Amino acid sequence: MDSTERYLVGVFDDDEEVLHAVTEVKNSGVKIEEVYTPFPIHGLDVAIGHPRTRIPIAAFLFGCLGLTCIFSLINYTMVFDWPMIIGGKDFFALPDWIPVSFEGTVLFTAFGMVGTFLVSNSLWPGKQPRTFDLRSTDDRFIMAVNMANNKKTEAEIESILRASGAIEVNVKQF
Repeated sequence: MDSTERYLVGVFDDDEEVLHAVTEVKNSGVKIEEVYTPFPIHGLDVAIGHPRTRIPIAAFLFGCLGLTCIFSLINYTMVFDWPMIIGGKDFFALPDWIPVSFEGTVLFTAFGMVGTFLVSNSLWPGKQPRTFDLRSTDDRFIMAVNMANNKKTEAEIESILRASGAIEVNVKQF
């Protein structure tokens, strides 16, 4: 495979237009790599064909890990390592551990989700971002089409993008 990837980038100026364009472009047989927008567009992920995210599963697992770690720490310190009778309660005073266990669960989930976000989006120190068009953070909607994943020619895909409402079509190489 080439060390550079060639993309055709369609620039749109309206959110409804880009949502309809995704359907038109996909129906014409072009595989869309990604669509970048300055704000979330309801239904765009379904139109592109993204599968349902597994982020809630990761959050649940981080929460379970946090609860297990915090519960184990409290149990070890309060029952085995340094058992103390506080307020006449047993060493294993489960109701007293609930607030700390909840906070530990939230802490582990939060840090785990930040780590998951960074890893899943390839955001690590020194990583150069792939910016198709800087205007995608301001007021434009960008549709990126990887030429390596499509059988149609560049001219055919460009005409499809323009027919679906792109105000400009650019070529970007990474």
